[in-house]
Amino acid sequence: MIQIREERPPDVAAREGLLDACFGEARRFKTSERLRTGRLPAEGLAMTAEQDGRVVGTVRLWHVAAGAHCPALLLGPLAVDPALQGHGLGSTLMRAALRRAEMLGHAAILLVGDAPYYARFGFSPEIVGGLFMPGPFERERFLGLELRKGALAGARGILRAAGALDQEVPDQLVPAAAEAGAASRRRVA
Repeated sequence: MIQIREERPPDVAAREGLLDACFGEARRFKTSERLRTGRLPAEGLAMTAEQDGRVVGTVRLWHVAAGAHCPALLLGPLAVDPALQGHGLGSTLMRAALRRAEMLGHAAILLVGDAPYYARFGFSPEIVGGLFMPGPFERERFLGLELRKGALAGARGILRAAGALDQEVPDQLVPAAAEAGAASRRRVA
């Protein structure tokens, strides 16, 4: 049986291994990672799927500022053990994360991902037309969901990281994030 629960500190190594298995090392260089590196996920919004004591799924949401006065959450990454993909665990994690975010009073969620997959949860590219990621991104994969009607109305500008800083950033992530920023600047410049 699979249990969905809040992430715990001992889950970190298993979560990182799962993310590497699902997305590879290149995940550390994505623009979304810039908004997460060095920060803690939003309180109560780091979730783990566990089966027989093993981490088999993960989803986290992060505080961001979507324009001047529009707080939002950035979802990601969502990952499921490759051996369990296609059985609905990703959808279960998504629904749990959306319910929890709404229960905690959050108004909007943004993500970069597969539009057809996330459309089933209500995400669309139309409501984020005035927003941009702080680096290269694929416009058609940048999606938003309003948990509260009108939450993203008038949101304009570049997403900025917000929320609590992580005082214990793993050393191996710092150079990767710095290099990702440098690589993005080289591509954009």
